[in-house]
Amino acid sequence: MQSFKKSLCILIFTIISVIGVYGQQKELDTGRKYEINSITVTGAQNFNEQTVIAFTGLKEGDRIFIPGEKLSAITKKLWEQNLFSDIAFYVTNLDGDKVDLELYIVELPKLNEVTVEGIKQRKTKDIIADNNLKPGVKITKNLITTTKNYITNKYRDEGFLNTEVIISTAPATDSTGVEIGKNMKIEIDKGEKVKVSSIEFVGNEQLSDRKLRKAMKEVKQKNFFRIFKRSKFSQDLYEEDKASIIKKYKSNGYRDARIVSDTLIVEDEKNVALRINVEEGQKYYFGNIRFIGNSVYTDNQLRQILGIKKGEAYNGVLLQERIADNTDPEANDLTNLYQNTGYLFSRINPVEVGVRNDTIDFEIRIVEGKIAYFDHVTVVGNDRTNDHVIYRELRTRPGQKYSKRNVVRTIRELGQLGYFDPEQLTPEFKNVDPNNGTLDLEYSVVEKGASQIELQGGYGGGGFVGTLGLSFNNFSLRNIFNKDAYKPLPMGDGQKLSIRAQGSSFYQTYSLSLVEPWLGGKKPVQLSTSFSHTIQYFYDFRNRDVDKDRRFLITGGSVGLATKLKWPDDYFVLSQAISFQHYNLKNYNTGLFTFGDGYSNNLAYTIGLSRNNTSVNPIYPLAGSEFSLTAKLTPPYSLFNNVDYDNLGNLPEFQDFDGNPNRSKIDQERFKWLEYYKIKFKGTWYTRIVENLVLRTNTEFGFLGAYNPDRGIPPFERFFVGGDGLGSFSLDGREVIQLRGYPNQSLSNQDGNTIYNKFSLEIRYPITLKQLASIYVLGFAEGGGSYDGFREYNPFSLKRSAGAGLRIFMPAFGLLGIDFGYGFDPILGGSQPNGWETHFIIGQQF
Repeated sequence: MQSFKKSLCILIFTIISVIGVYGQQKELDTGRKYEINSITVTGAQNFNEQTVIAFTGLKEGDRIFIPGEKLSAITKKLWEQNLFSDIAFYVTNLDGDKVDLELYIVELPKLNEVTVEGIKQRKTKDIIADNNLKPGVKITKNLITTTKNYITNKYRDEGFLNTEVIISTAPATDSTGVEIGKNMKIEIDKGEKVKVSSIEFVGNEQLSDRKLRKAMKEVKQKNFFRIFKRSKFSQDLYEEDKASIIKKYKSNGYRDARIVSDTLIVEDEKNVALRINVEEGQKYYFGNIRFIGNSVYTDNQLRQILGIKKGEAYNGVLLQERIADNTDPEANDLTNLYQNTGYLFSRINPVEVGVRNDTIDFEIRIVEGKIAYFDHVTVVGNDRTNDHVIYRELRTRPGQKYSKRNVVRTIRELGQLGYFDPEQLTPEFKNVDPNNGTLDLEYSVVEKGASQIELQGGYGGGGFVGTLGLSFNNFSLRNIFNKDAYKPLPMGDGQKLSIRAQGSSFYQTYSLSLVEPWLGGKKPVQLSTSFSHTIQYFYDFRNRDVDKDRRFLITGGSVGLATKLKWPDDYFVLSQAISFQHYNLKNYNTGLFTFGDGYSNNLAYTIGLSRNNTSVNPIYPLAGSEFSLTAKLTPPYSLFNNVDYDNLGNLPEFQDFDGNPNRSKIDQERFKWLEYYKIKFKGTWYTRIVENLVLRTNTEFGFLGAYNPDRGIPPFERFFVGGDGLGSFSLDGREVIQLRGYPNQSLSNQDGNTIYNKFSLEIRYPITLKQLASIYVLGFAEGGGSYDGFREYNPFSLKRSAGAGLRIFMPAFGLLGIDFGYGFDPILGGSQPNGWETHFIIGQQF
C-alpha cells in the first residue's frame, strides 16, 4: 500500500510539474536541462529548511531535467524515510533556462499517547509494546492498519470471532494550545467467545466421530458434563487439533490419512459448528525392519528398545516415539540409548524402503558418530550458594562420557535443593566439537530465598495454637564465628538450621535442629540432630482453666544418618536414627496417664526406606512419586528384665494399704521404659493429566503395636486423625493426621488410636510458578479413619470429605494456604454430617 502511494505521488508530481510550468511558460522544454536559481521548502513540517535541502542533494546552480529522473529519485528517497504524508516539487518561476523550485512536504503527525478501551490494563501494555506505539512514532495509515489487524487477529485466535476494533486520532496540544502531536484511541469490543456447538466428520469410516473428537485435545464441542476443557473456539488450537486427528489415524495404521477440507459454520454470534472432511486411505502394516550402521548395539538389542514387530499395524507415532520421544527426556528410546552412553552426535532416521500392497518395509539408519566427552562443566548465577554445594550435586564432570540421563538428573537434583528457581534451571552446551568429540556444559541457576519464616495459627487441642519458626535452608555452620559472613546470617554451605517455638495458654514447646546433607563433604550422607523441650500444664477443657501446679515436662533429642543407595536404584534413601525422650509428670493425673507423679523414658531406633523421583520443582511436582516405609522400635525390655507384668498387681510393692492393686504404681512400672514398635507407610503419586494439570494420589497407613501384650501399648506415640494438622501441641510422639473437612483430632479417641489409614485424591492447577510466588489451586477428595487394634480395623469404614483450596508459596514464608472442606460423615459422638470446615495454613506443606 505504501509503495503504491509513493508511485502514485511521483506520477502526480510529474503531471503537476508539467502543467504548472506550462501554465507559466509555454516555452519549457522537457528535453532540456534547466539551472536551479533557488530552492524553497514549504508545507506542514518541523524540519529545518536547510536540512531538508541538504538531504535532497540539490543546490543552486545545478542543471537538471524538469521533470526528470533526478527529481523522481529524490522524491522516492524522501518517501522511504516514512516521515511525510505528502511530497511534491513545483516550478514557481521560469526565466530563460533558470528555474525557481519549491519542495512541498507535509510531515506525518507524531504519536503523543495511546489509550485502549475495552480490555484489562495489563493487556493494554502488551498491545502497545507489540505494535511499538511509543510516543514520537509517526502515525501512518500502515501503522493504524497493522495495529487494527493485529488486535483483531489476536482475539479471533483466542475465540473472539466477532472482535471489532476502532482506531481514531485527535490533536494533542500543550498548555499554550500549540499542537504537539496526535493522541490515539483504540476501542476494542471483543464480544463473547464463540463456542463450538458441534464437530462433524465426513468421510470417516474406520474411526468413529467419537474417537476423532477425543483426539482433539483443545477444541471440544458443547457437553454439559465436561469440567476441565470448555468448548470455546480458538483458531490456533484448532490447527493443533487437526494435526492431532492425523496423528490419531497414523497411530492406527492409516499412514496416508489427510484432511481434505474443513469448514467453520457461523450459526450465530455465540456458536459455530465445525465440519471436517477426511480421507482415510488404506490401513498399512509393518513389514521388515532392518538396522543399518549400528556397531555399538546389536540388532536384537535395538529391536528390544524399538518394540515393533513385523505384521503389527503401522503406527507412525509409535515409531517416532521409539526413535526419539521428545515429550519425555528420560524415555526408553533409541536416541536416549545412544545418548546415555556418550553418543551425543548419533543420528537415527527411519526410512521407508518399500511398500508392498499394505505392507511397509523400513530401514533404521544409524550414524553413531564419535563418543562425546565433557571438556568443561561450569555453573553460573550462584551469588549466595558456595560452589562446592552445587558441584557435589553434579552428575556430569569433566572427562566423563556425555550422558543425557545425567544431565536431566543433575537438573532435578539442583531443583530439589530448594536454593534455586526450578523453572529457570537450564543446561547450555557450548563449544560442541563433533570432530574431536568434546563439549562444554554450563548450568545456569537463579538464586531464590532459601530461608523461611514459619507462622502457624489455628484452634486445636482445646485452645489457640501459635507457632513461630525460623528455617535457614542454606546455612553455613563453619562461618558461625566469622562476623563478616553475617548477611544477616552465614549462608551458602547447604546446611539447614531450624529454630521453632510453639505454644498456647497451657503449653510451650521449643526445638532446635541442624541438618548437614553431606557429612564430611565426600558422600551424600545426611546427618540430622535435634533437641526439644516441652512444658505442658493441665487444662480443664470444660471450664477452660489452666492449672500450672499440674504439669508434664518433655525433654528429648535425636541423631540420625541418611544414606543414598545405589540399589534397587539411586533414588532410594536408607535412614536410621536414635532418639531419646524423658517424660516427667508432676501431679498430672488424666485419663491418658494413670500415674500422676513419675517419669517415662522413650529410647527408640528408627529405620526407614524411602524413594523420591519427583520432577524438578519440589513445590509443584509434575510427575514422579514418593514412597516411605519406616519402623520405630524400642528395645524389647520384656525379654531380659524378668518382670511378670501380668502378675504385678499381686506383688506387695504394687498394692494399696488394703491389698488391692495400685493402678498408678503398676503403670509407672509398665511405662518406666516405653516398649513398642510403630510401622508407617506413605505413598504419593503425581500424574500429569494435560500440560500443568496434575493429579496427586496419596495413601497412608500407620500401626502402633506392643511386643508384650501383658505390658500393653503405651499412652504415647499414638495417632490423632482430623483437621488441618496444626493440633500437635505436645512432643509425646503423637502423629497428627490431617484430614480436611473435620475439626482437629475429632476423628480419634481422646487418647488417640493405634491404627490409622488415609486415602486422598487432589487435582492441582498452577496459576503461576514464578520465583517470587508459586500459586496453584486444588480440589480434593479424601477419606480416613483411626482404630484401636486390628479387631476394630476396617479399611472401608472411612470418614469422607471433599473441597477446594489455594496454595501460595513464597520463599520467605513457605507455603500459605486455605482449604474449604465438607465432611460427609459425623465426628465421634455426633449423628449429623460435620459440614463445612475452613482450614488456614501458614508454613505447612501437605
